[in-house]
Amino acid sequence: MTAFDKHQVSRFRFVRCDFAADTGVARLVYAFDDGPELTETVTVPGAPFQLDGERAAAVQRAVQLLHLIAGVSYYKAAVPEQVSIDSYSIDADTAALVETVYLNGLGEFAYRNGLNLRGKFKLPVSAAGDESSVAPTLNLNHHALVAIGGGKDSLVSIEALRNAGVAETVTWIGGSQLIRACAERTGLPTLNIGRTLAPELFELNRQGAWNGHIPVTAVNSAIMVLAALVQGVDQVVFSNERSASYGSQIAGTGEVNHQWSKGWAFEKAFGEYVQQRIAADLNYYSLLRPLSELAVARQFAKTDFYDAHFSSCNRNFHILGERPVNRWCGVCPKCHFVFLALAPFMPKMRLVRIFGRNLLDDSEQAGGYDALLEFQDHKPFECVGEGKESRAAMATLAARPEWKEDVLVKRFATLIQPTLSAEELQIEPLLVIDGEHRIPAALWERLRANFAA
Repeated sequence: MTAFDKHQVSRFRFVRCDFAADTGVARLVYAFDDGPELTETVTVPGAPFQLDGERAAAVQRAVQLLHLIAGVSYYKAAVPEQVSIDSYSIDADTAALVETVYLNGLGEFAYRNGLNLRGKFKLPVSAAGDESSVAPTLNLNHHALVAIGGGKDSLVSIEALRNAGVAETVTWIGGSQLIRACAERTGLPTLNIGRTLAPELFELNRQGAWNGHIPVTAVNSAIMVLAALVQGVDQVVFSNERSASYGSQIAGTGEVNHQWSKGWAFEKAFGEYVQQRIAADLNYYSLLRPLSELAVARQFAKTDFYDAHFSSCNRNFHILGERPVNRWCGVCPKCHFVFLALAPFMPKMRLVRIFGRNLLDDSEQAGGYDALLEFQDHKPFECVGEGKESRAAMATLAARPEWKEDVLVKRFATLIQPTLSAEELQIEPLLVIDGEHRIPAALWERLRANFAA
């Protein structure tokens, strides 16, 4: 590959995409200007070898949507002024959804790189929306593909669906052995989807391409919609709570949400598009949307079955990759928050055993916890709860004998708590099950009482 100069690139191309039913492999091809093709592959095990009629057409629509959304990994390398689609056409609704994903999903990327992406990514619209674009009902089997990332949230969803009698397959993307071990611990059927990024992308990064956070949940959602159609099932379930809709409040910039594609705005827009344009009976929803992070933590704490298997530590995944040794690094925002969120709901000894140490009794962790508390800092660019949840959890611990002498709890009680009102430190209002969601009505009626208990 010749030297890559991101400032000299004028066009990003969605070259072509296809899916082979006999192998389960989707190929997604991109290019900058007239440069070499960048090919990503997604492999869905258990492909049916043959797809016919409306289901085949739905799979093709899903592959095109995946092609468009997954392109965010490549587009961001140069963020050129022009975008083209070489081999198929899209309508205005499709363009609007994908443009929203790029603008909001690259919000943190743009902020960190000093870029303004507003109005920059525009897809060419050349297909008219008409009645033929309305998605058919495919009579899919009543079965859920449930995304698992190895953390507490997906395990809460998996157990809730099990208790509600919903047939489910625990599904993950990529080669993490930690996630595999967690999935196998459920004892349920599993599905491991392969995703291989174009290797040239890493070379572009080495040569100075723009780089940073992408809306990976949006990409994974599109992959799982494709997988559901290939498998012939009617539900794609994620485990994003209502706290995910709240971003970091940046002085002089406004809100930047690291986890925008885990928020309600994305779930609503993406789920509606899938039912309207891909398959009318394919339901995409987050089972935990009406819950706060603290409410999810309370649910998880009800059983210790996964204590030795789960991890929400992203740094652990980044550093150790395929060979996780320590499931919790103990110093990243995710470790900080999960420890704090679980502390009000489980015995101290159990929590310390999970993490291997007491993070709240370590003065060197003060800066990390200040960011979670939004004290002299903004919420970290990580998938963590709202500042008010961290403050309420810390206030709860400050009132408990087993926690109040720990150095960071005591620091909160003396330095931060006096600046806050007692009303805003109450934890009970944050545990209320409330808010918009896309959970099927009959299922929600079975779940609501269990979540509220």
